Amino acid sequence: MGRWSALSSVRSSLSEVFSRMSKSKNQPDRGGTLPPSNHGARLQGINERVVACTKCPRLVEWRSTVAREKRAAYAADRYWGRPVPSFGDPDASLLIVGLAPGAHGANRTGRMFTGDRSGDWLFRALYRAGFANQADGRTADDGLGLSRAYITAAVRCAPPANRPSPAERDCCRPYLEEEVEIFRSAGVVVALGQFAFDQVLRILRTRDEGVPHPRPKFSHGVEVTLENRTVLGCYHPSQQNTFTGRLTEPMFDAVWQRARRLIEPR
Repeated sequence: MGRWSALSSVRSSLSEVFSRMSKSKNQPDRGGTLPPSNHGARLQGINERVVACTKCPRLVEWRSTVAREKRAAYAADRYWGRPVPSFGDPDASLLIVGLAPGAHGANRTGRMFTGDRSGDWLFRALYRAGFANQADGRTADDGLGLSRAYITAAVRCAPPANRPSPAERDCCRPYLEEEVEIFRSAGVVVALGQFAFDQVLRILRTRDEGVPHPRPKFSHGVEVTLENRTVLGCYHPSQQNTFTGRLTEPMFDAVWQRARRLIEPR
């Protein structure tokens, strides 16, 4: 398949995603009206380039192998097996940044945090905080909608052992940089885990947004107040954290309630 044929296929698969995204804006209470924008078209353009990306050979091989071999529990599923697009409200006041798609979660379903236990935790918490219209996300077409929130990741392909290399992180960085620019008026960024936290602060430092020297260290609940936004650090809702009790639902809820309080006046 040629490059333009591939992009045509990508546009077709993403058109429904963005149709659902635009419809989702009226489902939960938005907490006030936001000015109209052309963010949706710009975000769709980024997602089209993301889904067509083949820059990291190790990740291309891994995501494809996982999609071909599958987990026994999902043997009947058709895996997405490509870089995963971001999704949510294009007029968001809250930008949520994760690590990377799960091998049998988003790499299977084609939507960030969808189809695994990390996503179960995240969507339940976003629902309780008023950022989502339902408490679970199982498939890309399950009707889940986000309000005032947009979900992305530092790396867009599922990595082996959930550990992208520094080179893979840097290769994906321009996509996140563009999203940070588009959401420059979003008052809050929640970074899920140290990997995402460090990447967000690196980007904001290059933008001269007042990141302190030395760069703040990651911890759960840490707040970094910058000139135009606040970055909140949060433990990632991975099974390693939730099964061990390192992250509890009250701890997780506190982060989203704090984010809600920070953006309410906006």
